[in-house]
Amino acid sequence: MISINYKKLIKTRGMRLKILSALEFIPDKPMLYLQYFLKFNRLLNLRNPKRFTEKLQWYKLYYRDPLMKKCVDKYLVRDYVESKGLDDLLNELYGVYNVPEEIDFDLLPNEFVIKTTDGGGGNNIIIYRNKDDFNIKQTKSKLNNWLNLRKNLSGGREWSYRNSKSRIIIEKLLVNKNNAAAGINDYKFFCFNGKPEYIVVDKDRYIEHKRNFYDINWNFIKVESDHPYFGDTMAKPDNLDEMIEIASILAEDFPFVRVDLYNIDGEIIFGELTFYPWSGYVQFKPDEFDFTLGKELSLPESYRPELEN
Repeated sequence: MISINYKKLIKTRGMRLKILSALEFIPDKPMLYLQYFLKFNRLLNLRNPKRFTEKLQWYKLYYRDPLMKKCVDKYLVRDYVESKGLDDLLNELYGVYNVPEEIDFDLLPNEFVIKTTDGGGGNNIIIYRNKDDFNIKQTKSKLNNWLNLRKNLSGGREWSYRNSKSRIIIEKLLVNKNNAAAGINDYKFFCFNGKPEYIVVDKDRYIEHKRNFYDINWNFIKVESDHPYFGDTMAKPDNLDEMIEIASILAEDFPFVRVDLYNIDGEIIFGELTFYPWSGYVQFKPDEFDFTLGKELSLPESYRPELEN
């Protein structure tokens, strides 16, 4: 199977966004058909989708719960987590700002993380481990560039991110005490109709990103996606059952959502909610796993409002 690696052809994210902006006149549905074909060299089946990657494209087009817009916003989602009685899971918040000029960097601690509230896929994040080493002017310039991106633009045509209000959020930097440079382990729970079924663990994100798949009983599944697996070497977290219960509570309102949690020395911290993992453009190896996940996602066929591009 031949697919096009657009990130190798168009190396900078800024250029990719400019191209997508120029193609914005194309309605969502034909654009998704085009993107899917370019990625997988096969036709997208929306009439009777079987694959997980196909069903996520259907999800983008037809499932439009306003609550999703709140949950993809990295600041507003805190209210959703609190509404579920899980506010103790929220990372420490240093501030939320409309523009970089509002930030008083003198009041911030030595290390912290800056994000835009509408960032996704690991984009629009700046990590500072020593405040004295960074350039405030460059930081403000970068943040302003992110804030000035067109707000109705979603490269993968992901409805819940459309026309979002972009702000800046600064939080406590979560640290892997054993290897700070590698980043912390990220536990991603794939939840279908409120029930977690699979777990993805991202490891060593900042040095040599690796990713493992497990079933809900912590049985290792030999599957690769856009990062290699690191093998059946990670011990089952002692508080896995608690994480599963948390994921169930946060997922109960949606047909599908991925609930991301951190687990640092036994302390569980909320990460984010994601409705379109990898925008539905990930090649699983073996390919059969695409169908395995697809069987779990029951799409609400009655939910087909008029599309708004």
